[in-house]
Amino acid sequence: MQVAYFPGCTLSTKAIGYDRSGRAVAAALDISLTELPGWQCCGATFPLAADNTMAFIAPARLLNAVQQAGETVTTLCAVCFHVLKRTQFFLAGHPEVQERINWFTEETYQGRSQVTHFLELLRDQVGWAALAGQVKRPLRGLKVAPYYGCLLLRPENEIGLDDPDQPTILGDCLAALGCEVVDFPYQVECCGSYLAVSKPELPEKLSQEIVAAARRRGAQAIATACPLCQFNLDYAQRERVSVSANQRRNPGGDELPIVYFTQLMAVALGLEEAAWGLTGHYVDPAPLLRNVL
Repeated sequence: MQVAYFPGCTLSTKAIGYDRSGRAVAAALDISLTELPGWQCCGATFPLAADNTMAFIAPARLLNAVQQAGETVTTLCAVCFHVLKRTQFFLAGHPEVQERINWFTEETYQGRSQVTHFLELLRDQVGWAALAGQVKRPLRGLKVAPYYGCLLLRPENEIGLDDPDQPTILGDCLAALGCEVVDFPYQVECCGSYLAVSKPELPEKLSQEIVAAARRRGAQAIATACPLCQFNLDYAQRERVSVSANQRRNPGGDELPIVYFTQLMAVALGLEEAAWGLTGHYVDPAPLLRNVL
């Protein structure tokens, strides 16, 4: 299988471990990810003002690049997926905006691009049974809480990835890896998102509540598909971890590692530890994952 791949800015910087593990997992499953040529930032947030045409230019240009690259693109970042998917939906219903953008950019986007999330690719193209058949090191006994957040699922009529209130796609992926999936009531609650920049105390409080809810249900780790969620939930636990020489490896006892689902996949598929991409975590997941093997 060959598909265009949009990594996005965060997976090239802060969340490079997500990108590394995702590419390694794709290769192990014979999925060829071809990085979208000349990509730029998607804009990071979906424009809320429909008459702000300029704000749609960045994601529209990416959709045009997708159209030229084969009409289908996949991404790992929930934020990028959210912005591109909603822009695709918006432009389909507002041809006058699409025409205006084409005039301004001197491009010819015709609405033929399709945006998918890598989880969607696994579910619909690979299949959970086939994924389970590729597992070399089943993560049996590892209790993992799937955390979706909001950008991956809502608004339902525009995103359409899964049920926004009772999603299963991430849990099904974890189950295919052999994990014990921990259902908890905060799995679709917002972590505070970009308020980490302007009002950091709010996402910290929300994230601590989310982590605490998963801990009460017996989770040993939380898995996510969003680099912003990963940062907020992980950063909220920083004071529980002793930091020495930039190595966050001394947990106090009840911290929960916040991992990307691709990192768990890399372990379960039998890839070398270098492919796990376990970098930049405040609560280091490596000891937990090594103990499972």
